[in-house]
Amino acid sequence: MNELGLATPYWLIVLMWVARIIVLVLICSLLAWLGLRALDTLTPNIHERERIGESPVSTGLFIAGFFILVGLVIHGAATSYAAVGISPVGFIFDFRTWGLAAVSFAISLLIGVALLRIVDKLTPKIPFLNINKSPVAVGIYVFGYLIFFGLILHAALTTPL
Repeated sequence: MNELGLATPYWLIVLMWVARIIVLVLICSLLAWLGLRALDTLTPNIHERERIGESPVSTGLFIAGFFILVGLVIHGAATSYAAVGISPVGFIFDFRTWGLAAVSFAISLLIGVALLRIVDKLTPKIPFLNINKSPVAVGIYVFGYLIFFGLILHAALTTPL
């Protein structure tokens, strides 16, 4: 009884939607990991990955930031526009969305590091690099970066292109 007649069964649409979200979360998680590696390289005086593990509080902040990033990605993927009438593979593996996420990654990294350096220079009485003295401070810094990156990814995923 398909009066309104979906060509594809509802259960298959939901399954494709869930698969798309999972793929986007995996890709964005990989980008977040790459972002932290790049942050270590671009801010050599702050040892993010080393310092976070020194304190349970900084580890907790890192995990919380990562969960917020993943939540923003899931929300962005779930509410994003998707092409109707394309193949299930094209729906799940949407290379335009992946490209936007990759460009967002590069932009967030460049803007984040540039802003950190600019604000550090503009506020000489606030020594930003002193955060390396405390693992909790580094955890808060990385927590902020993960949320910053999550918001940028969310915007990229919900942009109607």
